[in-house]
Amino acid sequence: MSVSNTSNNNHTAGRKPVVAIAGRPNVGKSTLFNRIIRSRKAITDPTPGVTRDPVEGIAEINGLEIKFVDTGGYKLDQEVLDDLVVKRSLEIIAEADLVILLLDLKETTSEDETFIEEMRPYSDKLMLVVNKVDSPEKEDQIWNYYSLGFDKVYPVSASHGLGYGDLIDAVYDRVKDLADEEAEAEEVEDKTINLAVLGKPNTGKSTLTNLFTQKNSSIVSDIPGTTRDIVEGFFSFKNRKFRVLDTAGIRRKKKVSESVEYYSVNRAIKSIDESDVVLLMIDSIEGLSDQDKKIANLIVRKGKGVIIVLNKWDLQSKVPNAFEAVSDRVKFLFPILNFAPIVALSALENEGMEELLDTVLKVKHQLGKRVDTSTLNSHLKDWVEETEAPRSKKGRYKIKYMSQVSAEPIKFLMFVNTRKGFPESYQRYILNMIRQDFGLPSVPINMEFRD
Repeated sequence: MSVSNTSNNNHTAGRKPVVAIAGRPNVGKSTLFNRIIRSRKAITDPTPGVTRDPVEGIAEINGLEIKFVDTGGYKLDQEVLDDLVVKRSLEIIAEADLVILLLDLKETTSEDETFIEEMRPYSDKLMLVVNKVDSPEKEDQIWNYYSLGFDKVYPVSASHGLGYGDLIDAVYDRVKDLADEEAEAEEVEDKTINLAVLGKPNTGKSTLTNLFTQKNSSIVSDIPGTTRDIVEGFFSFKNRKFRVLDTAGIRRKKKVSESVEYYSVNRAIKSIDESDVVLLMIDSIEGLSDQDKKIANLIVRKGKGVIIVLNKWDLQSKVPNAFEAVSDRVKFLFPILNFAPIVALSALENEGMEELLDTVLKVKHQLGKRVDTSTLNSHLKDWVEETEAPRSKKGRYKIKYMSQVSAEPIKFLMFVNTRKGFPESYQRYILNMIRQDFGLPSVPINMEFRD
């Protein structure tokens, strides 16, 4: 499979400078990040360690686009997941052009001191920023931080915006020359295909995203609920550019107890709106759940393309016709997704990826199809002649006229002699003929009937 990583969403743009925001948990990294990119993209919560995966966003400063990365907090007392978060944060810091080292005015802890020492090799690209300086009177306390060996200390209040302008001007001055280093951009089509990866926890969403982007965009762990923020990545395949959104695992509402998880799940659901095609990840060993059905209903209601991805297929028993048997069961349990393509793969073993992306391209192509009104009604005449609509007590049901009112989502409008009681069986017949005659077998189609 030929997939190449791309780091931003402008196919003709040059290299964007990268600024990482780093520090221990709860110093306000996500609050500062959200202020800079002018969006509540990163989840903010008083609970320490909310941010796990690095969250990226683009901010334009004085006409220059800069990529900012909110990293997970640095902790000394680490559990398994904390260790993964710290390791990923240190990787981002090493790759960044500039690092905002964020401290809390209220206290300097042993974690701060250890982290600062670990950052010494990057001293030429560090900016020391002290947060929660929310009044002019507190600026006098900034002088204490010069003892850490920095030539300049920037006081800010990420919540209230105090000192923000000076900080942003300083960031711009430090990175403005880097943007002149133009990167070779691959020739790709203008229209980026947006993918959202949804599903229950631990179905392999982050592993799949990392495989797409060919980098550790998302932290991968066996611990359910590892991903909290939406993690964004870019890659290209067959001369098309893709943006992929790795989302938090969606559990049943009654199991969502933490406020942090509540926001994570809400953002995962909202990612459907940002997508063209949703990859609904199913653990092929565990099978389907009621929660998967609810996710499917949301996707179809919004008219998005959807592909059912049976992950961990390498663990399936090697019996003849296993895929057909599983596919039939999925379609039996998922009647609302009887149109959706099903692809079996192993994200861990990098198997089935090319078939998956080829299927994405096929679905995306179908979503954009438009049928002109005269062609539609010519086919409608043939369909009605071939199979007439049933009769009611008042006479035969009739479709007088139809037109396609939109693509992406695909919607058709039917004008009928009476909408009330119009037979569902005949609605399905017309839907099936639309799919068959106009090459739309793999996408959701909405049909609205009017008198």
